[in-house]
Amino acid sequence: MKYMLVYYDDHTANGHTLDTDGHPTDEGQQAYRAACEDWQVDMERRGVLLGTTGLLPPEESTTLRVRDGRTLIADGPFAETREQMGGISLIECADLDQARQVAAGHPWSAIGLIEIRPVREQ
Repeated sequence: MKYMLVYYDDHTANGHTLDTDGHPTDEGQQAYRAACEDWQVDMERRGVLLGTTGLLPPEESTTLRVRDGRTLIADGPFAETREQMGGISLIECADLDQARQVAAGHPWSAIGLIEIRPVREQ
């Protein structure tokens, strides 16, 4: 089964800020990036990771909705919340338990939160 791992961060709670690639800019940046690369290589080797990417900061986003035939566009995220989505990974696992193990092994789980969402198969 496929799962989307969605990485969220509260930029104020963890005592760090993120760069435009969604990586911490504090002094642990190099160690964090190395840990993420190690996780990615291991998950690719195991055949679990199907794809991954970071997102630009929420301020770079555009929100769009159509109501009564009118397109409404706003700069920035829709939600006014401290936690913002910072990246995604698509994984394929035997079950939710394995997906939880994969997510728990990601370095992001120690500094933010990871939502594990099943992907609807077409």
